[in-house]
Amino acid sequence: MTIELNREAIAQVAALPAVTEAAEAGSALIGLWPLTEAMQMDNDAQYAENLQVRLTRAFARVLTGEDVTVPDAEFVYEGADEIPGRPQNIVDALLAANDAYDTMAGYCTSGDARLVFDAAATLGVHWSDSVAHAVRATIADVESQIETDAVQGRLAASGEPEDVADRFATALAVCDALLGVVAEDAGAGARARATAVLPILLYVNELREQCSIPRICLTDRQISGLLDARAGSGDAGTLAATAAYIAPLARDEWTRHRDDVLWDPGEAKRRAKEEDEKRNKEALAAKFAHIKDDPGKEAVEL
Repeated sequence: MTIELNREAIAQVAALPAVTEAAEAGSALIGLWPLTEAMQMDNDAQYAENLQVRLTRAFARVLTGEDVTVPDAEFVYEGADEIPGRPQNIVDALLAANDAYDTMAGYCTSGDARLVFDAAATLGVHWSDSVAHAVRATIADVESQIETDAVQGRLAASGEPEDVADRFATALAVCDALLGVVAEDAGAGARARATAVLPILLYVNELREQCSIPRICLTDRQISGLLDARAGSGDAGTLAATAAYIAPLARDEWTRHRDDVLWDPGEAKRRAKEEDEKRNKEALAAKFAHIKDDPGKEAVEL
């Protein structure tokens, strides 16, 4: 199987309201770079750590079907290989998810498709030979076409919303195509279907990074929701369903990322103090609202 990026279809996706809104948020985030302030660099590093914790937690919930908690994911991210009082299969799933995440982190610079299969093996995802061949061929086609598009200026690396929308739509098209490829091996169960696509979601995140589009994170429920949306797409087609489902999530993620980068603890503390003072004044005013001023009372200067 080969894939050809349909530029007309991608242009239609890029023009969708949800995609243009996401592109605006992405443009606002990209516009912060290059970061020059130490605090913002630290904030971005913290965001990246939190993103990995959130994503690996989602993957572990899919892999185990159990209630993997944020503390579980944080402990394993920080190096734990067992958590007292917690099932070992949850820890093992988190370890596998982190290993797969770290494996794929180099894809955006190397473009090595073998990393996708290494990540899949780490996650315990085993595609059939035909699907594995199709995934490998699809990734090779995508890399070739993206390289050609870059040379021809179709994938301008600017932060302008229109360019962000085009690159985002391209990544959505690739995501949709690969989800369709692995659907053959997904099985009938919701958990089996979600498990089969986990390596694809990792790959597409790194593809976005390669195309100067920020990464995103889907929860386990959102992963299942995406697959359900594609399955029920009908005549509209799976690409439209994929775009309509992912774009609002990307918008919210990129807005969150920007807010996290710009977060100033000193300013946050000042605003919190002002809010506390405002609430205290309002509470005091409400407490004594029933007391009327005495018009005959002599004013006292303090």
